[in-house]
Amino acid sequence: MFANILSSALALALGLGIGLILRHVYGVRRRNSAENEAGEIIRRGREEAEKLRREAAVRSKSELLAERAQLENEIKGERNELRQTEKRLAKREDILDRKTEVLDERESQLRSLEERLEQRSLAADERELKLGRALEEQKTALHRISKLTVEEARNEVLQRTERELEHEIAVLADRADARARERADEKAQRCISIAINRLAVDYTTEHVVSTVELPSDEMKGRIIGREGRNIRAFENVTGVDVIVDDTPGVVVLSGFEPIRREIAVRAMKKLVSDGRIHPSRIEEVVQKTRDEMEKVVEETGKAAALELDVRNLKPREIMLLGRLKFRTSYGQNVLDHSREVGFLSGIIAAELGLDESLARRCGLLHDIGKAVDHEEEGTHPELGGEVARRCNEPEEVVNAVVAHHSDAAAESLYATIVQAADAMSAGRPGARRETLEKYVKRLERLEAISNGYPNVERSFAIQAGRELRVIARADKISDAEAARMCRDIAKRIETELTYPGEVKITLVREFRVIEYAR
Repeated sequence: MFANILSSALALALGLGIGLILRHVYGVRRRNSAENEAGEIIRRGREEAEKLRREAAVRSKSELLAERAQLENEIKGERNELRQTEKRLAKREDILDRKTEVLDERESQLRSLEERLEQRSLAADERELKLGRALEEQKTALHRISKLTVEEARNEVLQRTERELEHEIAVLADRADARARERADEKAQRCISIAINRLAVDYTTEHVVSTVELPSDEMKGRIIGREGRNIRAFENVTGVDVIVDDTPGVVVLSGFEPIRREIAVRAMKKLVSDGRIHPSRIEEVVQKTRDEMEKVVEETGKAAALELDVRNLKPREIMLLGRLKFRTSYGQNVLDHSREVGFLSGIIAAELGLDESLARRCGLLHDIGKAVDHEEEGTHPELGGEVARRCNEPEEVVNAVVAHHSDAAAESLYATIVQAADAMSAGRPGARRETLEKYVKRLERLEAISNGYPNVERSFAIQAGRELRVIARADKISDAEAARMCRDIAKRIETELTYPGEVKITLVREFRVIEYAR
């Protein structure tokens, strides 16, 4: 029984020990499991915290971007409003400027009207004085005639008749001399006919207008400029008329002086090609074109001398020959005429057994005085002879130049040959037109009258002679003196020239100040 109790006790003790062991093991496992769950919870908490932090950062960044975009939109809107305000202000300034310019123009028109009225008033007073003087002179003449005796009246009539007869005798003598010249000997006729048959030239008609092609009709507006300032500046600098009409793709430049018109054409082409057209640029391009024309003139003179095989010409002679390309005589180009006379003179000299080269030299240089006759006093044979002497030309050349219009005696056969060749070149059908020459002479006389006044820088006859534009030196004369000079020029033109209609004289007194920032 004790053994049973002991065995029971041992079994119980063993069971308790095993239970304690198992409880301990189970407790360890539960603790480990709890620690693992706690670690997992901590890890999940940390991940959720990191996720929340990231979401908060993204949310804050997007809010910042949205606020920034909103601020930029607000700034852009304010800038647009500022631009619109600036445009409105600029537009208002333009309108004010235009109104100011219109007021200035009206004021200048009023001043010009006042000056014109004053000029007309002065002119009327002057005419009244002239009429009074003329009446007094007529009264004096009538009083004198009434006191003449019959014998004195007869003598006065005889003297007047004698003067008229002297004039008629001179005309008859000239006609007789012309008939004698026509009856040349058979040898001269043969030489002239051979020269005419051997030389064939084309004649071209000289014009007073040139056209410049434009890339588009929009260029016409740029040529005219704002309120016409570009076209006025171009006309003032070049001295030619710029005609902008409805003809598509072209503008017309009108001017009687060929060199001036050629400079204007070349300058206009450069401006159109460059695209920058404003007054200062126009003056710059025109001045450069003038410098280029000097080289063109020189090359033209050299080419003419080379064509006729005329050697050892002085630089001044070459330049004057080149200028003849831009001169006309009765519508005939003077350089072409000189070349033709040179060829004809050489052919006639060869037929007569004379020096052909010297004859060509005489013929080429015979009209060289026409290159300077608008600058110096004297006829073109006299001026040409002076040029030939200064350039040490042979006496035969000097005499041929001086005597080719019979203004001096022909001292050699070369002078006679040049006379004949000159007459043949000018007398061919279609070679010359007198109407154009008279027109050009009248325009040149218009410019010469105004250029003769002191303190006149330059002048241009435009609008086919209906307007004379005079550029005065602003630093030398005042406004009152300019008005008086303009009136004096108009009076001289009325007195010395005959012309249809009326001539408008525009005197420009422009003061400029130029400085350079270095």
